[in-house]
Amino acid sequence: MIRKTFLVAVVGVVLLEPAAFALDMDPALPDYKKAGGVSGELKSVGSDSLNNLMTLWSEGFRRNYPNVKISIEGKGSSTGPPALIEGTAQFGPMSREIKQKEIEAFERKFGYKPSVVRVAVDSLAVFAHKDNPIKCLTLKQLDAIFSKTRKGGHPKEIKTWGDLDLKGEWADKPISLYGRNSASGTYGYFKDVALFQGDYKDGVKEQPGSSAVVQGVATDKHAMGYSGVGYKTPDVKTVPLGKDEAKCFDSTAENAYAGDYPLARFLYIYFNKKPNEPLPPLMVEFIKYSLSKDGQKVVIKDGFYPVSNALAQEDLKKIGVAK
Repeated sequence: MIRKTFLVAVVGVVLLEPAAFALDMDPALPDYKKAGGVSGELKSVGSDSLNNLMTLWSEGFRRNYPNVKISIEGKGSSTGPPALIEGTAQFGPMSREIKQKEIEAFERKFGYKPSVVRVAVDSLAVFAHKDNPIKCLTLKQLDAIFSKTRKGGHPKEIKTWGDLDLKGEWADKPISLYGRNSASGTYGYFKDVALFQGDYKDGVKEQPGSSAVVQGVATDKHAMGYSGVGYKTPDVKTVPLGKDEAKCFDSTAENAYAGDYPLARFLYIYFNKKPNEPLPPLMVEFIKYSLSKDGQKVVIKDGFYPVSNALAQEDLKKIGVAK
């Protein structure tokens, strides 16, 4: 069964006022204030979808602390938990929630669960070539396009653009499919939600990064692919999605916040925090920076959607970090 879009459950916490849907930040988010005694090295290993965002945050953070060294490695969300367990990284950014088996592996090593903060909102977009006339897809259709198991219940496999009622030159053209590789959190999220936990078709062209998916769609007129909306370029279009054809919603901030866009998700940073012990100052300040007004400006710059101050403070309180 498909998971209900998470944002509906936290609408009272996350949503800004209606007038702020156009990517205005929550004015209650604090400005970042430089702290003393911050030094050392940080390493981040995890999501490719968050790779640009982590890099931009690192650049902004180091303007405050030029002696701090930060290394960013984005090869997929599934690489984050092992790096935290092995102690080769302090941060494990992920574009999906951590899996139970990953939590259990962490607990076996340390005796407690990993900690997490939600740092941004993303709409996992379905892309088509900019010249494609497609206007709407249901989740059942999307499943029948990308999945060989069709657990969504669509009566038949969708192979060509004509199967989606496109006419003329499009009618007999096969849909060329682009997606992420299995190390990616985006791959896992799309499998769970868009494919109803089914299996991908063998013909999906797996790409090592989100930008490669978008580039593939941009250069292949009959293609369809998926990645974070922040990777959109002028050569592709986002395809509105819906539970049925009567109402489809594009991957905008407003639709993500309202819970109407069915592939909206949080982006996370996981880390190792011992119970009843404070995090090192360097980690604390990086987290505070990412959840400040300065950090959330970077979220918007990178094409994602900002979190509210209430949500940020909720997560900071859980890990014992004051405003």
